[in-house]
Amino acid sequence: MEQADVAPAVAAAGAGPRYDGAVVLVTGGTRGIGRSIALAYLAAGADVVVCGRKEPDELPAAGGRTASFLAADVRDAAAARQLVDAVAERHGRLDVLVNNAGGAPVAESATVSPRFFERVVALNLLAAFYVSQPANAVMQAQDSGGVIINIGSINRRQPAPGAAAYASAKAGLLMLSRSLALEWAPKVRVNHITVGLANTDVDAGGHYGSSTAAIDAVIPMRRAAAPADVAAACLYLSSPLAAYVTGADLDVHGGGELPGWYVASHPATPE
Repeated sequence: MEQADVAPAVAAAGAGPRYDGAVVLVTGGTRGIGRSIALAYLAAGADVVVCGRKEPDELPAAGGRTASFLAADVRDAAAARQLVDAVAERHGRLDVLVNNAGGAPVAESATVSPRFFERVVALNLLAAFYVSQPANAVMQAQDSGGVIINIGSINRRQPAPGAAAYASAKAGLLMLSRSLALEWAPKVRVNHITVGLANTDVDAGGHYGSSTAAIDAVIPMRRAAAPADVAAACLYLSSPLAAYVTGADLDVHGGGELPGWYVASHPATPE
Protein backbone atom coordinates (compact mmCIF):
# COMPACT_ATOMS: atom_id res chain seq x y z
CA MET A 1 0.00 0.00 0.00
CA GLU A 2 1.25 3.44 -0.81
CA GLN A 3 2.21 5.61 2.16
CA ALA A 4 -0.41 8.16 1.09
CA ASP A 5 -3.12 5.67 2.06
CA VAL A 6 -1.94 5.41 5.68
CA ALA A 7 -3.19 8.84 6.73
CA PRO A 8 -6.75 8.32 5.38
CA ALA A 9 -6.97 4.97 7.18
CA VAL A 10 -5.90 6.55 10.47
CA ALA A 11 -8.18 9.53 9.91
CA ALA A 12 -11.11 7.21 9.33
CA ALA A 13 -10.39 5.52 12.65
CA GLY A 14 -10.10 8.85 14.44
CA ALA A 15 -13.53 9.94 13.26
CA GLY A 16 -15.18 6.59 14.01
CA PRO A 17 -15.83 4.22 16.91
CA ARG A 18 -13.12 3.13 19.31
CA TYR A 19 -11.93 -0.46 19.66
CA ASP A 20 -9.84 -0.23 22.83
CA GLY A 21 -9.29 -3.71 24.23
CA ALA A 22 -10.77 -5.46 21.19
CA VAL A 23 -8.88 -8.18 19.34
CA VAL A 24 -9.04 -8.09 15.54
CA LEU A 25 -7.72 -10.65 13.06
CA VAL A 26 -7.19 -9.52 9.46
CA THR A 27 -6.26 -12.22 6.96
CA GLY A 28 -4.01 -10.96 4.19
CA GLY A 29 -3.42 -7.92 6.36
CA THR A 30 0.17 -7.20 5.34
CA ARG A 31 -0.46 -5.34 2.09
CA GLY A 32 -3.06 -3.51 0.01
CA ILE A 33 -6.59 -3.25 1.38
CA GLY A 34 -5.83 -5.65 4.24
CA ARG A 35 -2.99 -3.47 5.49
CA SER A 36 -5.21 -0.40 5.46
CA ILE A 37 -7.88 -2.28 7.43
CA ALA A 38 -5.26 -3.28 10.00
CA LEU A 39 -4.04 0.32 10.26
CA ALA A 40 -7.56 1.61 10.88
CA TYR A 41 -8.25 -0.83 13.71
CA LEU A 42 -4.83 -0.13 15.24
CA ALA A 43 -5.50 3.61 15.19
CA ALA A 44 -8.86 2.94 16.85
CA GLY A 45 -7.16 1.16 19.76
CA ALA A 46 -7.51 -2.51 18.85
CA ASP A 47 -4.98 -5.29 19.26
CA VAL A 48 -4.55 -6.42 15.66
CA VAL A 49 -3.19 -9.69 14.33
CA VAL A 50 -2.40 -10.00 10.61
CA CYS A 51 -1.56 -13.20 8.81
CA GLY A 52 -0.01 -14.26 5.55
CA ARG A 53 2.27 -16.92 4.18
CA LYS A 54 5.34 -14.71 4.66
CA GLU A 55 6.04 -12.03 7.25
CA PRO A 56 6.53 -8.59 5.64
CA ASP A 57 9.57 -6.43 6.18
CA GLU A 58 7.37 -3.90 7.99
CA LEU A 59 4.22 -4.67 9.97
CA PRO A 60 1.25 -2.26 10.03
CA ALA A 61 1.65 0.35 12.77
CA ALA A 62 -0.59 3.27 13.73
CA GLY A 63 -1.66 5.15 16.83
CA GLY A 64 1.42 3.98 18.71
CA ARG A 65 0.44 0.35 18.12
CA THR A 66 1.92 -2.33 15.88
CA ALA A 67 0.13 -5.38 14.54
CA SER A 68 1.43 -8.83 15.41
CA PHE A 69 1.98 -11.43 12.72
CA LEU A 70 1.16 -15.12 12.44
CA ALA A 71 2.20 -17.15 9.43
CA ALA A 72 -0.66 -19.15 7.92
CA ASP A 73 -1.89 -20.45 4.60
CA VAL A 74 -5.62 -19.96 5.10
CA ARG A 75 -6.38 -22.19 2.11
CA ASP A 76 -5.57 -25.08 4.44
CA ALA A 77 -8.35 -25.83 6.94
CA ALA A 78 -6.00 -27.13 9.63
CA ALA A 79 -3.73 -24.09 9.30
CA ALA A 80 -6.73 -21.76 9.50
CA ARG A 81 -7.91 -23.42 12.71
CA GLN A 82 -4.43 -23.22 14.20
CA LEU A 83 -4.35 -19.53 13.33
CA VAL A 84 -7.56 -18.78 15.21
CA ASP A 85 -6.50 -20.97 18.14
CA ALA A 86 -3.21 -19.06 18.36
CA VAL A 87 -4.98 -15.69 18.41
CA ALA A 88 -7.41 -16.84 21.10
CA GLU A 89 -4.61 -18.33 23.19
CA ARG A 90 -2.42 -15.24 22.90
CA HIS A 91 -5.14 -12.64 23.54
CA GLY A 92 -7.83 -14.59 25.36
CA ARG A 93 -10.54 -13.55 22.90
CA LEU A 94 -11.39 -12.64 19.31
CA ASP A 95 -13.84 -9.82 18.64
CA VAL A 96 -13.54 -9.11 14.92
CA LEU A 97 -12.44 -11.26 12.00
CA VAL A 98 -11.91 -9.64 8.60
CA ASN A 99 -11.54 -12.23 5.86
CA ASN A 100 -9.58 -10.13 3.41
CA ALA A 101 -7.15 -12.64 1.88
CA GLY A 102 -7.91 -13.08 -1.79
CA GLY A 103 -7.13 -12.14 -5.35
CA ALA A 104 -6.07 -13.91 -8.53
CA PRO A 105 -4.02 -13.22 -11.66
CA VAL A 106 -5.80 -12.90 -14.98
CA ALA A 107 -6.11 -16.29 -16.66
CA GLU A 108 -7.89 -17.31 -19.86
CA SER A 109 -10.60 -19.87 -19.08
CA ALA A 110 -10.01 -21.85 -22.28
CA THR A 111 -6.48 -22.78 -21.25
CA VAL A 112 -6.26 -22.37 -17.47
CA SER A 113 -5.48 -25.53 -15.51
CA PRO A 114 -7.98 -27.15 -13.14
CA ARG A 115 -5.37 -26.79 -10.39
CA PHE A 116 -5.28 -23.01 -10.90
CA PHE A 117 -9.07 -22.79 -10.72
CA GLU A 118 -9.13 -24.84 -7.52
CA ARG A 119 -6.50 -22.69 -5.82
CA VAL A 120 -8.29 -19.45 -6.71
CA VAL A 121 -11.57 -20.77 -5.31
CA ALA A 122 -9.76 -22.03 -2.22
CA LEU A 123 -8.24 -18.61 -1.48
CA ASN A 124 -11.27 -16.48 -2.27
CA LEU A 125 -14.07 -18.68 -0.89
CA LEU A 126 -13.00 -21.74 1.06
CA ALA A 127 -10.44 -19.87 3.16
CA ALA A 128 -13.11 -17.51 4.48
CA PHE A 129 -15.09 -20.49 5.76
CA TYR A 130 -12.01 -22.25 7.12
CA VAL A 131 -11.15 -19.22 9.29
CA SER A 132 -14.73 -18.25 10.13
CA GLN A 133 -15.77 -21.62 11.54
CA PRO A 134 -13.24 -21.69 14.43
CA ALA A 135 -13.61 -17.93 14.90
CA ASN A 136 -17.34 -18.42 15.39
CA ALA A 137 -16.68 -21.04 18.07
CA VAL A 138 -14.55 -18.52 19.99
CA MET A 139 -17.04 -15.69 19.54
CA GLN A 140 -20.09 -17.76 20.51
CA ALA A 141 -18.43 -18.45 23.87
CA GLN A 142 -17.93 -14.74 24.58
CA ASP A 143 -20.61 -12.68 26.30
CA SER A 144 -20.06 -9.96 23.70
CA GLY A 145 -20.16 -12.32 20.72
CA GLY A 146 -18.26 -11.09 17.70
CA VAL A 147 -18.27 -9.84 14.14
CA ILE A 148 -17.06 -11.40 10.89
CA ILE A 149 -16.59 -9.28 7.76
CA ASN A 150 -15.90 -10.82 4.37
CA ILE A 151 -14.20 -8.65 1.74
CA GLY A 152 -15.77 -9.37 -1.64
CA SER A 153 -15.58 -7.92 -5.10
CA ILE A 154 -17.83 -6.30 -7.65
CA ASN A 155 -16.79 -9.20 -9.90
CA ARG A 156 -19.28 -11.34 -7.98
CA ARG A 157 -21.97 -9.84 -10.19
CA GLN A 158 -19.95 -8.24 -12.97
CA PRO A 159 -17.73 -10.72 -14.81
CA ALA A 160 -14.42 -9.63 -16.30
CA PRO A 161 -12.23 -11.27 -18.95
CA GLY A 162 -9.80 -13.74 -17.43
CA ALA A 163 -11.51 -13.79 -14.04
CA ALA A 164 -13.94 -16.71 -14.18
CA ALA A 165 -12.48 -18.50 -11.16
CA TYR A 166 -12.21 -15.32 -9.10
CA ALA A 167 -15.70 -14.08 -9.98
CA SER A 168 -17.25 -17.47 -9.24
CA ALA A 169 -15.56 -17.64 -5.85
CA LYS A 170 -16.57 -14.09 -4.94
CA ALA A 171 -20.18 -14.81 -5.91
CA GLY A 172 -20.07 -17.73 -3.51
CA LEU A 173 -18.55 -15.57 -0.78
CA LEU A 174 -21.64 -13.37 -0.64
CA MET A 175 -23.96 -16.35 -0.20
CA LEU A 176 -21.60 -17.82 2.37
CA SER A 177 -21.77 -14.54 4.30
CA ARG A 178 -25.55 -14.49 4.27
CA SER A 179 -25.80 -18.16 5.19
CA LEU A 180 -23.46 -17.81 8.15
CA ALA A 181 -25.28 -14.68 9.29
CA LEU A 182 -28.50 -16.69 9.34
CA GLU A 183 -27.00 -19.58 11.29
CA TRP A 184 -24.76 -17.75 13.74
CA ALA A 185 -27.01 -14.89 14.87
CA PRO A 186 -27.58 -13.35 17.32
CA LYS A 187 -24.16 -13.73 18.99
CA VAL A 188 -22.11 -13.37 15.80
CA ARG A 189 -22.87 -10.90 13.04
CA VAL A 190 -21.56 -11.69 9.55
CA ASN A 191 -21.47 -9.08 6.79
CA HIS A 192 -20.02 -8.69 3.31
CA ILE A 193 -18.39 -5.72 1.58
CA THR A 194 -18.49 -5.51 -2.22
CA VAL A 195 -15.38 -3.61 -3.29
CA GLY A 196 -15.37 -1.98 -6.71
CA LEU A 197 -12.38 -0.94 -8.78
CA ALA A 198 -9.66 -0.23 -6.23
CA ASN A 199 -6.34 1.58 -6.33
CA THR A 200 -3.79 -0.53 -4.41
CA ASP A 201 -0.20 -1.63 -4.79
CA VAL A 202 -1.56 -5.05 -5.73
CA ASP A 203 -2.98 -3.53 -8.93
CA ALA A 204 0.14 -1.56 -9.78
CA GLY A 205 1.19 -4.09 -12.39
CA GLY A 206 -1.30 -2.71 -14.85
CA HIS A 207 -4.34 -4.91 -14.24
CA TYR A 208 -6.56 -1.93 -15.11
CA GLY A 209 -4.37 -0.78 -17.97
CA SER A 210 -2.02 2.17 -18.16
CA SER A 211 -4.50 5.01 -17.69
CA THR A 212 -5.94 5.48 -14.21
CA ALA A 213 -7.68 8.63 -15.45
CA ALA A 214 -9.65 6.56 -17.96
CA ILE A 215 -10.73 4.19 -15.19
CA ASP A 216 -11.70 7.05 -12.90
CA ALA A 217 -13.87 8.53 -15.65
CA VAL A 218 -16.26 5.54 -15.68
CA ILE A 219 -16.90 5.68 -11.91
CA PRO A 220 -19.60 8.14 -10.75
CA MET A 221 -17.38 9.32 -7.85
CA ARG A 222 -14.60 9.94 -10.42
CA ARG A 223 -12.00 7.84 -8.63
CA ALA A 224 -11.29 4.24 -7.79
CA ALA A 225 -11.72 3.08 -4.21
CA ALA A 226 -8.82 3.73 -1.87
CA PRO A 227 -7.92 1.04 0.69
CA ALA A 228 -9.00 3.48 3.43
CA ASP A 229 -12.54 3.53 2.00
CA VAL A 230 -12.84 -0.20 2.65
CA ALA A 231 -11.24 0.16 6.08
CA ALA A 232 -13.83 2.77 7.07
CA ALA A 233 -16.64 0.42 6.04
CA CYS A 234 -15.14 -2.31 8.24
CA LEU A 235 -14.98 0.02 11.23
CA TYR A 236 -18.67 0.77 10.80
CA LEU A 237 -19.83 -2.81 10.30
CA SER A 238 -18.02 -4.11 13.38
CA SER A 239 -19.16 -1.23 15.62
CA PRO A 240 -22.22 -0.79 17.85
CA LEU A 241 -23.55 1.55 15.14
CA ALA A 242 -24.22 -1.61 13.11
CA ALA A 243 -25.51 -3.71 16.00
CA TYR A 244 -28.61 -4.74 14.01
CA VAL A 245 -26.79 -5.22 10.71
CA THR A 246 -26.06 -8.81 9.74
CA GLY A 247 -26.27 -10.69 6.46
CA ALA A 248 -25.78 -7.37 4.68
CA ASP A 249 -23.83 -6.53 1.55
CA LEU A 250 -22.31 -3.05 1.65
CA ASP A 251 -21.24 -1.67 -1.74
CA VAL A 252 -18.00 0.33 -1.60
CA HIS A 253 -17.69 1.09 -5.29
CA GLY A 254 -18.19 4.82 -5.76
CA GLY A 255 -21.58 4.34 -7.40
CA GLY A 256 -20.53 1.41 -9.58
CA GLU A 257 -19.57 1.97 -13.19
CA LEU A 258 -21.21 3.88 -16.01
CA PRO A 259 -22.93 1.50 -18.48
CA GLY A 260 -20.79 0.43 -21.41
CA TRP A 261 -23.22 1.87 -23.94
CA TYR A 262 -23.00 5.26 -22.22
CA VAL A 263 -19.19 5.25 -22.19
CA ALA A 264 -19.15 4.27 -25.88
CA SER A 265 -21.57 7.05 -26.85
CA HIS A 266 -19.95 9.69 -24.60
CA PRO A 267 -16.19 9.26 -25.11
CA ALA A 268 -15.45 12.59 -23.41
CA THR A 269 -17.46 12.32 -20.20
CA PRO A 270 -17.59 15.71 -18.45
CA GLU A 271 -16.31 16.06 -14.92
